[in-house]
Amino acid sequence: MTDTTMRTRQWQSRTDTKTDVDTREERTACPECGGRLETDLEHGETACESCGLVVETDEIDRGPEWRAFDSGERDEKSRVGAPTTKMMHDDGLSTNIGWQNKDAYGRSLSSRQRQKMQRLRTWNERFRTRDAKERNLKQALGEIDRMASALGLPKTVRETASVIYRRALDEDLLPGRSIEGVATASLYAAARQAGTPRSLDEISAVSRVERDEIARTYRYVVRELGLEVQPADPESYVPRFASDLGISDETERQARKLMQTAKSEGLHSGKSPVGLAAAGVYAAALLTNEKVTQSAVSDVANVSEVTIRNRYHELLEAEKGPQR
Repeated sequence: MTDTTMRTRQWQSRTDTKTDVDTREERTACPECGGRLETDLEHGETACESCGLVVETDEIDRGPEWRAFDSGERDEKSRVGAPTTKMMHDDGLSTNIGWQNKDAYGRSLSSRQRQKMQRLRTWNERFRTRDAKERNLKQALGEIDRMASALGLPKTVRETASVIYRRALDEDLLPGRSIEGVATASLYAAARQAGTPRSLDEISAVSRVERDEIARTYRYVVRELGLEVQPADPESYVPRFASDLGISDETERQARKLMQTAKSEGLHSGKSPVGLAAAGVYAAALLTNEKVTQSAVSDVANVSEVTIRNRYHELLEAEKGPQR
């Protein structure tokens, strides 16, 4: 490259830079009155604050296409990285190394590379759980996720259960109680708070602790943390039972109507909400002439057929009462 060519390119570079600066200065000042320009991102326009002259229109909005009203919502919608979550002991901020011994192209690693990756996984796990408290939290949150998956509970319930367990850990409620027991009680409380309750029998079926311990730990956690848990509504069990039985929408609506009548008549007081909901589904099937056996309802609701027989007569009588 000759000296003349280099001088020519340097001169062009300085000229382009000066042009860009002049353009930016022109955009900040109104060409009509010299006033300050203001950009309206919502309408994609640049206008003068003084005289109102619109200088540019149809500008490109380089911001996100979503809106956020708080920091938590902003973190969830951001695409910079994975959102933080309370379902992981480190809030999901650490790195996970996959268990597959394959490279980016799907090819198997050599034995030496597999040994290296295994050492990296080991050290990664050690760094993620630095003390006993984090190991405790990791084990408990894993239990909550496992049980919630088995029960078909949504992500919101898992998040709430994780927050309840973290509070119990911070309040030092675990001494004398098992990690699994407090984790199960947290999930049971979260499900009831979210309006998607599960019975103690269903919870104990997927838990590693006994039913009595779950009930005892649940009462203790609710009392010590001051949780606001409303009594279980029998009507909230109806959609799940109806879905498992595969009954029609008409029968489900009738079952909801029976539950509402039972609550208005006070029949739900002192009775198991699960048994009452199961009886309501069976009684609704009778009213709509849909073939559903007591045995099938008993299997889905995990209550005895005797309970269903005792309750559905009461529901039918209550339904007939206001019609007289």
